[in-house]
Amino acid sequence: MRAYVVDTFAQQKFRGNPTGVVLVDQLVDPGWMQLVATEFNHPATAFVDVSNVKTQPRRLQWFSPTTELALCASGTLAAAHILGGYQDFAARGAMLSCSVNADGAISMRFPADPAHPEQPTAELIDGLPGLTVCSVWRGRLDVLVEAGCAAEVRALVPNPDALAKVAARCVILTAVGDGEADIVSRVFAPSAGILEDPVTGSAHCTLAGWWSERLATRELLAEQASRRGGLLRTRLDGDHVVLTGHAVTVCSKNLYV
Repeated sequence: MRAYVVDTFAQQKFRGNPTGVVLVDQLVDPGWMQLVATEFNHPATAFVDVSNVKTQPRRLQWFSPTTELALCASGTLAAAHILGGYQDFAARGAMLSCSVNADGAISMRFPADPAHPEQPTAELIDGLPGLTVCSVWRGRLDVLVEAGCAAEVRALVPNPDALAKVAARCVILTAVGDGEADIVSRVFAPSAGILEDPVTGSAHCTLAGWWSERLATRELLAEQASRRGGLLRTRLDGDHVVLTGHAVTVCSKNLYV
């Protein structure tokens, strides 16, 4: 079967989020998919059922190196990129539609994940040493932490042992942008085997609504300030968020089973 590595939310190789894509004749044993994702060791590996080339939506699953993922925009973007851009996927009970823009970027329609305020826990504070925690919010999947400024977001050295104890898929750290982008973020997911995710599109299902309300705009340019870095655009669309980003194929290979 064919397998690929795609750098997502990037317009050049070795930036953005390195993501695996495996095309399968049918979605196979989850244990096998987990072994493949562990072998690839990318933040996410997407498995796409291409058994009937004329049938959509295609079934899609995502795995980190240690666990199956509940939602994954980089895996969706990478899969759509490999399959030509215009795709509908069925994944974990959600319908995800992808389309291609005039500039070659791919737009994906994801369910919005509104956040509600909550008090910071000791594990969260310990996991973000030296950070000015302005507020803490919780969505269905993730915890969002508002930092004092973008410089604090960029400079933070996290405590992964403490963050792994936070009851959430990811901890999102964010502030108003300090350059071209409207907002800046970093995302930590040690409980999923990912200390820091290079670019986390699905985290913007929470970030988009939270920041759009505060900045009085439905559209945002978002920067994820990891070492590799990445950019994406967000647009509110009712109870969904449209996430838009570029992708670049790094390699293709045969996967022997």
